[in-house]
Amino acid sequence: MILILGGTTEGRIAVQTLEEAGKPFYYSTKGNEQDIPLHNGIRLQGGMDNISLENFCRKKNISLLIDAAHPFAEELHRNVSEVSDKLHIPAIRYERTYPDRQDDYITWCDNYEDAICRIRREEIYILLALTGVQSIGKLKALWQESCRCYFRILDRDSSRELANRQNFPEEYLCYYHAGEDERQLMSRLHPEAILLKESGISGGFPEKVEAARELGIHVFAIKRPPLPDNFLTVTGEYSLRRMVEKYMPEFYPLHSGLTTGTCAAAAAVAAVWDLFNTSGQPRPKEFPIVLPNGEKIDVPVGNLEKYPHTSFLNDDWMMETEAYVIKDAGDDPDITNGMQIRANVAIPFKMDDSDEEDEVYGDDYNIIIAGGEGIGIVTLSGLGLELGTSAINPTPRKMIENNVKLCLERLHIPKHLNPFLVTISVPGGEEIAKRTFNPRLGIEGGISIIGTSGIVKPFSSEAFVGSIRKSMEVARATGSPSIVISSGAKSEKYIKAYYSGLPAQSFVHYGNFIGETLRIADELKLPHVTLGVMMGKAVKLAEGNLDTHSKKVTMNKDFIQDIARRSGCKEDVLVAIRQMNLARELWDIIPTEKTEAFSKLLIEHCRQCCAPLLPNGELTILLISESGKIYV
Repeated sequence: MILILGGTTEGRIAVQTLEEAGKPFYYSTKGNEQDIPLHNGIRLQGGMDNISLENFCRKKNISLLIDAAHPFAEELHRNVSEVSDKLHIPAIRYERTYPDRQDDYITWCDNYEDAICRIRREEIYILLALTGVQSIGKLKALWQESCRCYFRILDRDSSRELANRQNFPEEYLCYYHAGEDERQLMSRLHPEAILLKESGISGGFPEKVEAARELGIHVFAIKRPPLPDNFLTVTGEYSLRRMVEKYMPEFYPLHSGLTTGTCAAAAAVAAVWDLFNTSGQPRPKEFPIVLPNGEKIDVPVGNLEKYPHTSFLNDDWMMETEAYVIKDAGDDPDITNGMQIRANVAIPFKMDDSDEEDEVYGDDYNIIIAGGEGIGIVTLSGLGLELGTSAINPTPRKMIENNVKLCLERLHIPKHLNPFLVTISVPGGEEIAKRTFNPRLGIEGGISIIGTSGIVKPFSSEAFVGSIRKSMEVARATGSPSIVISSGAKSEKYIKAYYSGLPAQSFVHYGNFIGETLRIADELKLPHVTLGVMMGKAVKLAEGNLDTHSKKVTMNKDFIQDIARRSGCKEDVLVAIRQMNLARELWDIIPTEKTEAFSKLLIEHCRQCCAPLLPNGELTILLISESGKIYV
């Protein structure tokens, strides 16, 4: 069992992430103020000290702790750490994302005592403390002696009672209201300075600093306390899920995976590290990668194969090296799973005896990203990429670029205009691309890198649905009068002959995701969609099943018998339906003179199920027989 200690935004996200597993877990908060819906989670209220936490973990067989409490909940962090060590339970810390402490406008304080000293030293006489009701007692020496302090607290009885117990003057209390702009409060009180806690981006820290800066108000900020060394830190929902999958593999029925873009970014970062590892430090087994949503994950990289070396390219000497990541798609049906995603990083330099300064420094690094072996080339419009360029979408391209820059900054490499050439390759990519949608999308010679989140959640089949969306976008770009969707190659062969005048890109495979495909068509405002369906999926769709995968739904013989009965079929036909194994047998079971009536009724049921998903477009449904005959 898993125990989350929350009460914060991070706690809420942790709950949502664990709810995806469909299994029970505990969610504990100190008070009862947080309103959070729980389906599989079990709510606990009331603080736990060290002994209470240990006893609870023993009694409930807790095998994983998730600390998603406030950054300044030092006692709770300490209790979690000690219980983790004593009971040998892994402890995950869901940490916030924090801006850099490089803002000269902020006076940083180590703790509350340090803040009091610095505020006195600056001779601040009017202070607005945005540090919460718990800090009133910690700043007592300040507001009782030399400074008029305003405290903004939550508008609830428990906060007022705590302030009253500290004998704090009620007239100097300000109440927080959701959506309130800090500028209004600062403009009304005219403080000389504000005091903040380093609460991170989710705590609104940057916005508070910016509001004070605009009004010319001094900012003091208390640094967040350090976390225990035994915490396993995550910074978002994806990294949290992957950490849970690592330490409790049985919790999620299916495991998440990494997109090709994330693997490419990690390989590029590893190659950059290798290139500048002049001191010969041991190479890490994992490298940190920042996903498009800002959270960090650690990605395992392959063993070092090529040490940095020189080469000659386009009349330039290059210093280059290469690294790779083995693609881990989790339980998603990804054709690239297990393949090597490689990144070559090269920088040009001159080999001469000149004493002249060759380096030209700039404001940023010059990162050039290209596709190599196994990465396809774009040959058709509609993908949002320039024709003739590598099939690397803007989001993964930006992720690779940003992570390379972050690595260079961590290594203290100066910013100069000399380019860093990053070439992504996938050995074997050209061959496996033939078994993907890429040829029909106009991507030739390899795979495409199209991920948007950096993580693949297998239960939503995001990889497949993402490919459907791209196919629909390309189809729309052709200007075709109708987009024709079918389940796969067999049905498409027959339906292409029926619509011989349409361009090849007008035909899109939906697999089993009929509902998702029609929703995408509606989002793209497609005026006309033709749905081709064979008998096996038609009998499921007609009953209202928009996902026709055999793992999700099987044919209902009672339903099929009812359709046959209403089509005028006799009892012997109904008996044969009861005995059949596959839906395609219906083409032989239904009498020839009843086939037209049966097909029309089946199509009408399919239309009733599908039409609401395309409210602003015209939908045509075609039923395709095993021999290729089409019924409308």
